[in-house]
Amino acid sequence: MNTVCLRFYAREGEQHRARLIHDYLLEQAKTFGASGATVMRASAGFGRHGWHETTFFELGGDLPVVIEIILAATLAEKMLALCAAEQLHLFYTLMPVTMGITGSGPVHESD
Repeated sequence: MNTVCLRFYAREGEQHRARLIHDYLLEQAKTFGASGATVMRASAGFGRHGWHETTFFELGGDLPVVIEIILAATLAEKMLALCAAEQLHLFYTLMPVTMGITGSGPVHESD
């Protein structure tokens, strides 16, 4: 199986269908059968929407979040197709990965 890491970048308050975008993507990834997913909130970042960072007076609101999903390459294609169909305009990266658990070697999962 070709396993990949599909990583989406969004703003923490960004919504889709009246839900936070990261909650929506996590639910879809689980439905598709992803091996796992994580959401990480950044303390600072910049990109097409400018510069964002946490300050003492502004604790949160518009900071970047990274939604990282580990799944089969075929499922990643389906996830990206869903995003296109739902008209989500999110920056993403897609990288091949090797999964493993320390002390026990690589993890082999079937498509």
